[in-house]
Parts: sequence; structure tokens; C-alpha cells
Amino acid sequence: MADQQWRDNIRRSLTLFSAFVHEQDDPDRFYSLLSADSVAQLSSFHDVAGDVVVDVGGGPGYFRDDFTARGASSYVVVDPDLNELWIRGRPGPLCVRGDGMALPLRTGSVDVCFSSNALEHVPDPERLADEMLRVTRPGGLVYLAYTNWLSPNGGHETKPWHLLIGGRRAADRYARRYSRRPKNDFGRTLFAVSAAQMLRWADRAVRDGRAELLARQPRYHPSWLQWIIDVPGLRELASWNVLLVLRRAAP
Repeated sequence: MADQQWRDNIRRSLTLFSAFVHEQDDPDRFYSLLSADSVAQLSSFHDVAGDVVVDVGGGPGYFRDDFTARGASSYVVVDPDLNELWIRGRPGPLCVRGDGMALPLRTGSVDVCFSSNALEHVPDPERLADEMLRVTRPGGLVYLAYTNWLSPNGGHETKPWHLLIGGRRAADRYARRYSRRPKNDFGRTLFAVSAAQMLRWADRAVRDGRAELLARQPRYHPSWLQWIIDVPGLRELASWNVLLVLRRAAP
């Protein structure tokens, strides 16, 4: 059994990491794999059957089918970018144009607040995280995953130059090479957020009595590499993607 779990862990990580090379040229392939994995991961903490799920920065709703298959009663996308909402054609039901840093939702109105790889695209990531906690009901779940800046994929399509010459210069280099600005343009649609910054935010949320922290881990890594998140410096370079899972505390 232990050997099988080890093989399953390795297979999962290799599948997710290999999908990265197709994020830009075949997003349906990438996001279908990521969706199935993420919703399964979330469901290990919380049963979404009958729940209202909000996907912050969810674009066209790549995660809709997997949440629906798990029994979610409603799946709502909030995204500020009309182009993202329409990227797969006409948006599905319950797609709302809105700012993740000022969610157009009542306090305590959703059961699960989910966000995958949106946090690095806002200038104030802690404000977005605060908003996710605000709209989640007591006992509900917040699933927040993002690409940390110093990871190999932190620059998105400008990698690895973001690590070598900095975000702005990497974006300018991309523009010169391709005669267009990158979709993830540093300082405009992409920002530097560290693992340490959001770990500190999660610790404050716990100290303030707003939440219970259920998990803090590298999102794509096998279980025996979860310790990376606890090593300053190493976690910035090796996490690739940071996952925080919190349960909203009673007021």
C-alpha cells in the first residue's frame, strides 16, 4: 500500500508539472487536469455537496464541471476581465464581472471561496485574501492557491528571465522579442507575491480569530516534500505554487 501511495504521489506531481508547458498553447488541457486535482484536494478538507462555491479570478469557469460533479449547488465565477470570462466563448451561468479585492458579495454568503492562480495578478494580495474570508460563512472553507514570484514559473511566460533580470525587464524583453506585451505583464497584470507574505497573512488571520488554518503547503508536490513550505528561502524557490486552506471561524 505504501509503495502504491508513493507511486501515485509521483505520478500526480509529474502530471501536473508536465502540464505547465501547455498552459499557454492548450489551456483546456492544462486546466482540466488542474481542476480535477484541485477540487479533489479541496474535497479532502470539506464536502462541497449542496454548497455555494465562488471561484475568485476563475475566468471562463474551468473548475465548474468538477465542482458540479462533487455536488455543489451553485458555482459562481467572479473575474474582473471580460476577455477572460469570454475566452472559451459565451460565459456559463453565474459569471460576474467583479474585483477580487472588493468582492460583490455579502459577508458570510458563500460556503466555499476558491481561488486558483489569481492572487499574483492583483496589486494587493492580502486584501483579496481578506475579501475571501469575509464572504465565507462561519464553518465554510477558503482555498487559496497562487504562484509565488521567485518560483521557476513566477514570471509566467517571461520565465526564467524574471529571476535573472527582474520582472519589468523580463516583460520588456518579451515585448521586444514578440512585438507585443506579455499577457502577464509585470506591474500591470502580474505582481510579485512571496510565500512568506501570505503565510504571515494566514498566521494573522488565525491570531485575529478569523480562521483556522488547515493546510499550508506546496500545492503540486508529493506529500513527503510538504516540509519545503517551512524552510525560509527554499520555499520561495522550490514551492512553485503555495496552497493555503482555512476554515472560517465564528464571529
